Amino acid sequence: MNKLLISMTASLAMLAAAPAIAQQDAQQGAEYADPAAQNAQDANYSDSELQQFVEAQSGVMEVREDYIAKIEAADSQQEAQELQMEANDKMVGVIEEVGMDIPTYNAIATAYSSDPEVRNRVDSMM
Repeated sequence: MNKLLISMTASLAMLAAAPAIAQQDAQQGAEYADPAAQNAQDANYSDSELQQFVEAQSGVMEVREDYIAKIEAADSQQEAQELQMEANDKMVGVIEEVGMDIPTYNAIATAYSSDPEVRNRVDSMM
């Protein structure tokens, strides 16, 4: 579980820096941040939302594992940034492929870290 929490935190950090998200206009940026904060506080997620999160997290961790060595072995900061952007795009794609939006994914990940009830429900689905 500790490894999952660390990986989720690292994945969230990579997603937070995703260039696609960074390029959104200010209004979309606000929509991106606010639902996650609000949903993390509510933490009333359906089993299907949590199951989507588990599926997405599995895919995100695979992408992360595929890219972490490449990023660490990059010859330059620019190459590392390009690889990180590529990884971020793939992670966003994985999350969206399971039918989840990024704010909901981030909100559940935040709730997983801070709400024992959400953590227990997610862990029971793994």
